[in-house]
Amino acid sequence: MPVADAEVAVLIVGGGPVGLTARALLERWGVPVLLVEKHRELSPFPRSRLVNVRSMEIYRQLGLTAGITAAAFAPEYGRIRFRDTLCDRDFATAAMVGINAPVPESPVTGAVTSQDRLEPTLLAAAGTPVRFGVELVDLAEETDSVTALLVDHRRGDRTRIRARYVLAADGANSTVRRLLGIDTTDPGAMGDFTTVVFDADLDRWCAHQPAGVYFTAHGLFAPLYPEGGWAWFVPTPGDAAHADWPALLSRALSPGAEVHVEVLRVQHWVMNAFVAERFRHGRILLTGDAAHAVPIVGGLGMNAGIADVHNLCWKLAGVLHGWAGPDLLESYETERQPVARRTLRQAVANTRLLLHVQDRRREQRRTGEALPAHVELPWSERYFAQLGLVLGVTYHSTAVLPDDGTPPEASDTGTDYVPAAKPGHRMPHLWLTPDRSTLDALGEWFTLLTPDPAHWEQQPTAPWPLHIEALPGEYTDLCDLRPHGALLIRPDGHIGARWHDRPSSGAPLRHALTTITRSTP
Repeated sequence: MPVADAEVAVLIVGGGPVGLTARALLERWGVPVLLVEKHRELSPFPRSRLVNVRSMEIYRQLGLTAGITAAAFAPEYGRIRFRDTLCDRDFATAAMVGINAPVPESPVTGAVTSQDRLEPTLLAAAGTPVRFGVELVDLAEETDSVTALLVDHRRGDRTRIRARYVLAADGANSTVRRLLGIDTTDPGAMGDFTTVVFDADLDRWCAHQPAGVYFTAHGLFAPLYPEGGWAWFVPTPGDAAHADWPALLSRALSPGAEVHVEVLRVQHWVMNAFVAERFRHGRILLTGDAAHAVPIVGGLGMNAGIADVHNLCWKLAGVLHGWAGPDLLESYETERQPVARRTLRQAVANTRLLLHVQDRRREQRRTGEALPAHVELPWSERYFAQLGLVLGVTYHSTAVLPDDGTPPEASDTGTDYVPAAKPGHRMPHLWLTPDRSTLDALGEWFTLLTPDPAHWEQQPTAPWPLHIEALPGEYTDLCDLRPHGALLIRPDGHIGARWHDRPSSGAPLRHALTTITRSTP
C-alpha cells in the first residue's frame, strides 16, 4: 500500500557521477532535490576512468578539484601504452592531452581516477536527500508535475513522489527511457565484456613506465588506485559462469611466466553505443547514459553526461525560480543531442583506431614479419586530446543570440580546438589575475565581461542573476570587442550574446536575457 505522497522540485533518478553532479549543481541553485538510486550503495566497481579537462572545470566551480585530484593518479599516468603482453616493452604510446600535463586552454588539468573514487566526493558535495535501494518503477505525467512510483527494496514500501521535473540519469538500460517509449539509434550493443578486479604485483613491468591504460593482445589492463589494485577488461568468454578467472588472467598477463593474482570481483557488462531519439518528454529529461551510451575508448561517455547536466541544471533552476520560461528547456535537447552524436562518432572512431593498431601488430606476428621496436600510430598525439570535442563545443539554439543576426557557423572540430569568444562557444580561459581565470568569474549567475563596466551597470537586469566583471583591455582584440563592448556568458560557461561595442540605444542587456531565457518578465 503506497504511503502518503511527498513533493519535490526535481527528482533525480540514478546515483552515478551524472546524477550526483546534477544534485550538487541544483543545490547550488537552491533547488530542492531528491535523488533515488536502485542499488543499495555507490558502485564498488571502477567503471569510468577519466575526468577530462572540461569536467574538471565544472568541478572547479563546485570546489571539488582538490578532493578529486587527491584520490587520482599523478599526471604521468595520463598516457596509453601498447604492448604484446603486459610484460613486454611498449611498441606504441600516446599522451592523453589535458590529462598528462597542463594545457594553456584551461586553468585545470584532467585526472585519471576510478569512478568508485570519484563518486564519494560527489556524494559529499551536496546535502540534499539521497535514498539508496529505492527504485523508480512507474511514471505518470500531469499538466504541472510528474508522479513517480518508488519501491524501497529494504523496507518494501511503495511511495508516490510528485516532482515538478524528473531528471533521468539511470544509465544505458534506463527504466525512465523505457517507460517513456523513447527509441535509440544504432549501432546499439557492441559486445559483451567482463571487468576483472584483481591484486597483483606488476611493478616490475609497469612502475618505470606508468600509464592509465595498457592495451595488449590479451585485453586491456588498468591500474585502479595510486596505492594498488588492477582491472582487466576483456571480451566475455562463451562459458563465463564456469570460467577459471585466476588462470585466464595469469595467462593474459604473461603467457609462460608465473604471476600470482588474487581475483577480487568480476562484473559482466554490455558495451552499448546509441543516442536516444529524444532527450525530453514533457517534464522528464534524459541525461548521461540514459540519453547516449558511448563506448569506453577515449573516456568520453561519463564526461559527456557531466556536460549534459551542466547545460541543463541552470535552465531548470531558472524555470523553477521564475526568471526563465519553460520553453528554455527545449534548448537542452537542441544543444546537447548534436554533441552526443559527435561524441558517439568519435568514440567509435577511437575504437577502430585502437583495433587497427592491434590488428596490424597481430598480422606482423602471424606472417613472421620482423617486429619493429616502435609502431607508428594511425593518429597524432591529438588522439586523446580531443579538445575540440571537449572544449570546442558550440551550441546553436534559441538560448544563443548570434552576432548581427548571423547564426553561428557549424562546428565539428574533432581534436582541434581554437579558442573563440563567439556566441555559442565556451568562454575561453583567460587569466584575469595570476590565479583567477575568466572561468572563475562564472557561477550561479549570468556574467557580463566588459572593458566598460560603468556603462553596463546602468542597464536594468532584474530579475535575472547577473554579475558584471571588468575584462582587461589586453583581451579586447582576442574577444573582438571595442572599448565599450561586452560578452554575456551563460551560467554553463557558453557565450549567450556579444556586443562588439556599446549599443546605440534601448536596453540590449535586458532584451538579450529575456530572449535567451525565453522569459516574459
